[in-house]
Amino acid sequence: MARNLEARLNSNWPIALTVFRVMFGLLFLSHGLSTLFGWPAADHIAPAGQWPDYYAGWVELVTGVLITAGLFTRAAAFVACGAMAFAYFTVHLPHGFFPINNHGEAAVMYCFAFFLLIFAGGGAYALDARRSRWGSTIAPRRRGLPRNRRLLRR
Repeated sequence: MARNLEARLNSNWPIALTVFRVMFGLLFLSHGLSTLFGWPAADHIAPAGQWPDYYAGWVELVTGVLITAGLFTRAAAFVACGAMAFAYFTVHLPHGFFPINNHGEAAVMYCFAFFLLIFAGGGAYALDARRSRWGSTIAPRRRGLPRNRRLLRR
């Protein structure tokens, strides 16, 4: 039973990764849109050039679009992960260590979600998979044997 369940779940990994990537990308994009343009929520619009909110809004907007589309997913996730780590350490940590006390849960959650995408890539249904020959989650094919193995065969 456990093997059958594991096999069924593993076969749906590409779909689950795509849903994970798209949802976190859209949520991050909505933060950027709210910060820069006041849409969909107008509770905190950063004035142009205000550090760090205005620039964080552009990082959230651009990386949110790229992650949602699955284009340059690993690089965008790296930048987004770093931005969320920076946000936690500069904005939330001065108010206490634990995220539940300093209201940094979202920053920590985004940071680790993007950390996962750095290593998992965009998945089979991302634009990254269409853009390159191998895709972001498929290892490149090896052509021929390495030199040292050729020497050992002689």
